[in-house]
Amino acid sequence: MLEKINETVEFLRKKGFNKPDAGIILGTGLGGLTEKITNPVEVDYREIPNFPIPTVEGHEGKLIFGEFGSKKIVAMKGRFHFYEGYSSDIIAFPVRVLKYLGIQCLFVSNAAGGVNPEFRIGDIMIITDHIHLLPNPLIGHNDDRIGPRFPDMGEAYDKYMINKATIIAEKHGIRIHKGVYLSTSGPTFETPSEYKFFRTIGADAVGMSTTPEIIIARHMGLPCFAVSIITDLGVEGKIEYTTHESVQKEAARTEARMTTIMTELISSL
Repeated sequence: MLEKINETVEFLRKKGFNKPDAGIILGTGLGGLTEKITNPVEVDYREIPNFPIPTVEGHEGKLIFGEFGSKKIVAMKGRFHFYEGYSSDIIAFPVRVLKYLGIQCLFVSNAAGGVNPEFRIGDIMIITDHIHLLPNPLIGHNDDRIGPRFPDMGEAYDKYMINKATIIAEKHGIRIHKGVYLSTSGPTFETPSEYKFFRTIGADAVGMSTTPEIIIARHMGLPCFAVSIITDLGVEGKIEYTTHESVQKEAARTEARMTTIMTELISSL
Protein backbone atom coordinates (compact mmCIF):
# COMPACT_ATOMS: atom_id res chain seq x y z
CA MET A 1 0.00 0.00 0.00
CA LEU A 2 2.79 2.43 0.84
CA GLU A 3 4.06 2.16 -2.71
CA LYS A 4 0.63 3.19 -4.07
CA ILE A 5 0.44 6.07 -1.59
CA ASN A 6 3.87 7.35 -2.64
CA GLU A 7 2.95 7.07 -6.33
CA THR A 8 -0.18 9.17 -5.79
CA VAL A 9 1.64 11.71 -3.61
CA GLU A 10 4.40 12.15 -6.19
CA PHE A 11 1.80 12.79 -8.90
CA LEU A 12 0.04 15.45 -6.81
CA ARG A 13 3.25 17.20 -5.79
CA LYS A 14 4.12 17.60 -9.46
CA LYS A 15 0.71 19.26 -9.86
CA GLY A 16 1.60 21.82 -7.17
CA PHE A 17 0.16 20.23 -4.01
CA ASN A 18 2.96 21.48 -1.76
CA LYS A 19 3.05 21.18 2.05
CA PRO A 20 -0.65 21.57 3.00
CA ASP A 21 -1.42 22.33 6.63
CA ALA A 22 -4.77 20.55 6.76
CA GLY A 23 -7.11 18.31 4.79
CA ILE A 24 -10.88 18.68 4.44
CA ILE A 25 -13.38 16.05 3.28
CA LEU A 26 -16.71 17.52 2.17
CA GLY A 27 -19.93 15.51 2.27
CA THR A 28 -23.22 15.58 0.40
CA GLY A 29 -24.22 19.08 -0.68
CA LEU A 30 -21.27 20.69 1.08
CA GLY A 31 -18.87 21.21 -1.80
CA GLY A 32 -19.51 24.95 -1.91
CA LEU A 33 -16.98 25.47 0.85
CA THR A 34 -14.27 25.12 -1.80
CA GLU A 35 -15.34 28.49 -3.21
CA LYS A 36 -13.54 30.02 -0.22
CA ILE A 37 -10.22 28.52 -1.36
CA THR A 38 -7.98 31.11 -3.04
CA ASN A 39 -5.31 30.42 -5.68
CA PRO A 40 -6.74 26.94 -6.19
CA VAL A 41 -5.10 24.03 -8.02
CA GLU A 42 -7.75 21.48 -9.03
CA VAL A 43 -7.30 17.89 -10.18
CA ASP A 44 -10.13 15.58 -11.19
CA TYR A 45 -10.15 12.28 -9.30
CA ARG A 46 -10.10 10.45 -12.64
CA GLU A 47 -6.62 11.82 -13.30
CA ILE A 48 -5.16 10.77 -9.95
CA PRO A 49 -3.36 7.40 -9.84
CA ASN A 50 -4.99 4.82 -7.52
CA PHE A 51 -7.91 7.12 -6.61
CA PRO A 52 -11.47 5.75 -6.72
CA ILE A 53 -14.19 7.70 -8.53
CA PRO A 54 -17.38 8.93 -6.78
CA THR A 55 -20.68 7.89 -8.35
CA VAL A 56 -23.09 9.89 -6.18
CA GLU A 57 -24.78 13.17 -7.11
CA GLY A 58 -23.48 15.97 -4.90
CA HIS A 59 -19.95 14.52 -4.85
CA GLU A 60 -18.21 16.26 -7.72
CA GLY A 61 -14.90 14.38 -7.57
CA LYS A 62 -12.12 16.97 -7.38
CA LEU A 63 -9.06 17.40 -5.21
CA ILE A 64 -8.37 21.08 -4.59
CA PHE A 65 -5.23 22.66 -3.12
CA GLY A 66 -5.02 26.30 -2.10
CA GLU A 67 -5.26 28.87 0.66
CA PHE A 68 -8.12 28.75 3.13
CA GLY A 69 -8.10 31.42 5.77
CA SER A 70 -4.41 31.76 6.62
CA LYS A 71 -3.51 28.13 5.90
CA LYS A 72 -2.82 25.88 2.94
CA ILE A 73 -5.32 23.06 2.61
CA VAL A 74 -6.24 20.12 0.42
CA ALA A 75 -9.99 19.67 0.03
CA MET A 76 -11.76 16.58 -1.22
CA LYS A 77 -14.83 17.82 -3.09
CA GLY A 78 -16.67 14.52 -2.98
CA ARG A 79 -15.99 11.34 -1.05
CA PHE A 80 -16.51 7.59 -1.46
CA HIS A 81 -18.97 5.24 0.22
CA PHE A 82 -19.27 1.56 1.04
CA TYR A 83 -22.64 1.41 -0.76
CA GLU A 84 -20.94 2.37 -4.02
CA GLY A 85 -19.22 -1.00 -3.97
CA TYR A 86 -15.87 0.18 -2.63
CA SER A 87 -14.20 -1.69 0.23
CA SER A 88 -13.55 0.29 3.41
CA ASP A 89 -9.79 0.46 2.82
CA ILE A 90 -10.30 1.93 -0.67
CA ILE A 91 -12.82 4.45 0.71
CA ALA A 92 -10.20 5.69 3.13
CA PHE A 93 -7.16 5.53 0.79
CA PRO A 94 -7.33 9.28 -0.01
CA VAL A 95 -6.89 10.06 3.70
CA ARG A 96 -3.57 8.23 3.62
CA VAL A 97 -2.55 10.30 0.60
CA LEU A 98 -3.45 13.54 2.42
CA LYS A 99 -1.31 12.46 5.39
CA TYR A 100 1.69 11.72 3.20
CA LEU A 101 1.23 15.03 1.39
CA GLY A 102 1.93 16.59 4.78
CA ILE A 103 -1.37 17.57 6.43
CA GLN A 104 -1.22 18.00 10.21
CA CYS A 105 -4.93 17.48 10.93
CA LEU A 106 -8.09 16.29 9.19
CA PHE A 107 -11.46 18.05 8.99
CA VAL A 108 -14.54 16.11 7.90
CA SER A 109 -18.14 17.10 7.19
CA ASN A 110 -21.25 15.12 6.39
CA ALA A 111 -25.01 15.34 6.04
CA ALA A 112 -26.81 13.20 8.62
CA GLY A 113 -30.19 12.28 10.02
CA GLY A 114 -30.81 13.44 13.56
CA VAL A 115 -32.12 10.89 16.07
CA ASN A 116 -31.71 13.15 19.10
CA PRO A 117 -35.17 14.65 19.84
CA GLU A 118 -33.56 18.02 20.66
CA PHE A 119 -32.24 18.41 17.11
CA ARG A 120 -33.83 20.47 14.36
CA ILE A 121 -33.27 20.31 10.61
CA GLY A 122 -30.41 22.67 9.76
CA ASP A 123 -28.59 22.21 13.07
CA ILE A 124 -24.85 21.60 13.19
CA MET A 125 -23.57 18.75 15.35
CA ILE A 126 -19.91 18.64 16.32
CA ILE A 127 -18.98 14.97 16.51
CA THR A 128 -17.46 13.94 19.83
CA ASP A 129 -17.48 10.16 19.28
CA HIS A 130 -18.83 7.59 16.85
CA ILE A 131 -20.35 4.13 16.48
CA HIS A 132 -18.87 2.35 13.47
CA LEU A 133 -21.26 -0.22 11.93
CA LEU A 134 -19.31 -0.68 8.69
CA PRO A 135 -16.46 -3.12 8.02
CA ASN A 136 -13.31 -1.77 9.66
CA PRO A 137 -10.90 -0.32 7.06
CA LEU A 138 -7.93 -1.75 8.96
CA ILE A 139 -8.98 -5.38 8.47
CA GLY A 140 -6.24 -7.33 6.70
CA HIS A 141 -2.47 -6.93 6.56
CA ASN A 142 -1.08 -4.03 8.60
CA ASP A 143 1.92 -2.06 7.37
CA ASP A 144 3.75 -1.00 10.52
CA ARG A 145 5.44 1.80 8.57
CA ILE A 146 2.04 3.48 8.26
CA GLY A 147 0.49 2.81 11.67
CA PRO A 148 0.13 0.28 14.52
CA ARG A 149 -1.79 -2.99 14.27
CA PHE A 150 -4.13 -1.98 17.12
CA PRO A 151 -4.68 1.80 17.14
CA ASP A 152 -6.45 3.31 20.12
CA MET A 153 -9.77 5.06 19.39
CA GLY A 154 -10.36 6.43 22.88
CA GLU A 155 -10.14 10.00 21.57
CA ALA A 156 -11.06 9.77 17.91
CA TYR A 157 -12.10 13.45 17.79
CA ASP A 158 -9.68 16.07 19.04
CA LYS A 159 -10.89 17.77 22.23
CA TYR A 160 -8.84 20.91 21.67
CA MET A 161 -10.41 21.54 18.26
CA ILE A 162 -13.88 20.76 19.62
CA ASN A 163 -13.42 23.39 22.32
CA LYS A 164 -12.09 25.95 19.81
CA ALA A 165 -15.02 25.30 17.47
CA THR A 166 -17.47 25.77 20.34
CA ILE A 167 -15.99 29.17 21.14
CA ILE A 168 -16.13 30.20 17.46
CA ALA A 169 -19.77 29.13 17.17
CA GLU A 170 -20.73 31.05 20.32
CA LYS A 171 -18.98 34.17 19.02
CA HIS A 172 -21.03 34.08 15.81
CA GLY A 173 -24.30 33.02 17.44
CA ILE A 174 -24.32 29.71 15.57
CA ARG A 175 -26.53 27.01 17.10
CA ILE A 176 -24.54 23.80 17.61
CA HIS A 177 -24.88 20.49 19.36
CA LYS A 178 -22.27 17.94 20.34
CA GLY A 179 -22.97 14.27 19.90
CA VAL A 180 -22.28 10.76 18.68
CA TYR A 181 -22.34 9.93 14.96
CA LEU A 182 -23.33 6.44 13.82
CA SER A 183 -22.39 5.09 10.39
CA THR A 184 -24.36 2.53 8.40
CA SER A 185 -23.73 1.04 4.99
CA GLY A 186 -26.68 2.62 3.17
CA PRO A 187 -27.86 3.31 0.55
CA THR A 188 -31.33 3.02 2.10
CA PHE A 189 -32.46 5.64 4.56
CA GLU A 190 -33.39 4.10 7.89
CA THR A 191 -36.68 2.58 8.98
CA PRO A 192 -38.42 4.04 12.05
CA SER A 193 -37.37 0.99 14.07
CA GLU A 194 -33.77 1.38 13.00
CA TYR A 195 -33.80 5.03 14.03
CA LYS A 196 -35.20 4.02 17.42
CA PHE A 197 -32.55 1.31 17.82
CA PHE A 198 -29.69 3.67 16.92
CA ARG A 199 -30.91 6.20 19.46
CA THR A 200 -31.17 3.45 22.09
CA ILE A 201 -27.53 2.42 21.60
CA GLY A 202 -26.26 5.98 22.00
CA ALA A 203 -26.36 7.74 18.61
CA ASP A 204 -27.37 11.37 18.09
CA ALA A 205 -27.04 11.37 14.30
CA VAL A 206 -26.89 8.72 11.56
CA GLY A 207 -25.09 8.75 8.22
CA MET A 208 -23.33 6.63 5.60
CA SER A 209 -19.75 7.93 5.76
CA THR A 210 -17.02 9.54 7.86
CA THR A 211 -16.05 6.79 10.32
CA PRO A 212 -13.77 4.86 7.92
CA GLU A 213 -11.93 8.11 7.20
CA ILE A 214 -11.55 8.91 10.89
CA ILE A 215 -10.28 5.40 11.71
CA ILE A 216 -7.64 5.63 8.97
CA ALA A 217 -6.60 9.12 10.11
CA ARG A 218 -6.21 8.02 13.71
CA HIS A 219 -4.26 4.94 12.57
CA MET A 220 -1.68 7.42 11.26
CA GLY A 221 -1.86 9.73 14.27
CA LEU A 222 -3.78 12.57 12.62
CA PRO A 223 -5.92 14.75 14.92
CA CYS A 224 -9.52 14.88 13.62
CA PHE A 225 -12.43 17.30 13.75
CA ALA A 226 -15.82 16.47 12.23
CA VAL A 227 -19.27 17.99 11.93
CA SER A 228 -22.66 16.74 10.80
CA ILE A 229 -25.29 18.96 9.26
CA ILE A 230 -28.70 17.63 10.31
CA THR A 231 -30.68 17.39 7.07
CA ASP A 232 -33.57 15.17 8.22
CA LEU A 233 -34.99 13.77 11.45
CA GLY A 234 -35.34 10.18 12.60
CA VAL A 235 -37.33 11.04 15.70
CA GLU A 236 -40.68 9.37 16.31
CA GLY A 237 -43.47 11.74 15.23
CA LYS A 238 -41.08 13.88 13.15
CA ILE A 239 -40.04 11.39 10.45
CA GLU A 240 -40.80 12.61 6.94
CA TYR A 241 -40.21 11.19 3.47
CA THR A 242 -36.50 11.66 2.71
CA THR A 243 -34.70 11.78 -0.64
CA HIS A 244 -31.11 12.41 -1.65
CA GLU A 245 -32.27 15.67 -3.22
CA SER A 246 -33.87 16.88 0.02
CA VAL A 247 -30.68 16.04 1.93
CA GLN A 248 -28.58 18.04 -0.57
CA LYS A 249 -30.96 21.00 -0.32
CA GLU A 250 -30.87 21.17 3.48
CA ALA A 251 -27.08 20.74 3.57
CA ALA A 252 -26.63 23.65 1.17
CA ARG A 253 -28.80 25.89 3.37
CA THR A 254 -26.57 25.30 6.40
CA GLU A 255 -23.22 25.28 4.63
CA ALA A 256 -22.38 28.95 5.23
CA ARG A 257 -22.50 28.51 9.01
CA MET A 258 -20.36 25.40 8.84
CA THR A 259 -17.88 27.24 6.61
CA THR A 260 -17.56 30.03 9.19
CA ILE A 261 -16.63 27.54 11.89
CA MET A 262 -14.22 25.61 9.66
CA THR A 263 -12.49 28.74 8.33
CA GLU A 264 -11.79 30.26 11.72
CA LEU A 265 -10.88 26.94 13.29
CA ILE A 266 -8.32 26.07 10.61
CA SER A 267 -6.87 29.61 10.67
CA SER A 268 -6.43 29.42 14.44
CA LEU A 269 -4.33 26.25 14.43
